[in-house]
Amino acid sequence: MKHLCHLLLALGLPLASPAWAAPVTYKIDPAHTFPSFEADHMGISVWRGKLNKSAGSVTLDKEAGTGQVDVSVDLASIDFGQDALSAWARGKDFFDVKKHPKARFKGALQGFANGAPTQAVGELTLHGVTRPMTLKINSFKCIPHPLFKRELCGADAEGSFQRDEFGLAAGKEYGFNMAVGLRIQVEAVAEAAASPASR
Repeated sequence: MKHLCHLLLALGLPLASPAWAAPVTYKIDPAHTFPSFEADHMGISVWRGKLNKSAGSVTLDKEAGTGQVDVSVDLASIDFGQDALSAWARGKDFFDVKKHPKARFKGALQGFANGAPTQAVGELTLHGVTRPMTLKINSFKCIPHPLFKRELCGADAEGSFQRDEFGLAAGKEYGFNMAVGLRIQVEAVAEAAASPASR
């Protein structure tokens, strides 16, 4: 065994198996993240809107094909492009943001192909209710950030849910379809590596 170790060292070969790359954590960039939605209005038109404030993180291990996502959205930032409707949605008859200020999605990145996830499977917490949700990831790509010199990842994802299952049944008695479609464009930047002195 001793002679084998000497031979491996002489050939420049490692004595132990190579270590896998560590998972990387990315902080979501709220300035480049755009959660939007669409919902029925009495079966005759579609309301569309967006949420202007979001935060969270993504942890990704490309080698292992695993990852986690944890994103929260400030419901007071809802924007229908119509002030009266946005104010109503923030009020006690709908989101009741004083009692339930945020929506949160936590899930696992799955279905990796060529290092990129194709879905996020987890749970949505909204209006005090938590239910399963799966987001389909239509595109996912990472590049070096030209300014921060750290990896930047971006994705386009979509999903849907029934809002009455979260206690948001306004308009149901008038024939509103309770389905809500989600479309999420998100960018996240890898966290800076800790300096030797801070470890």
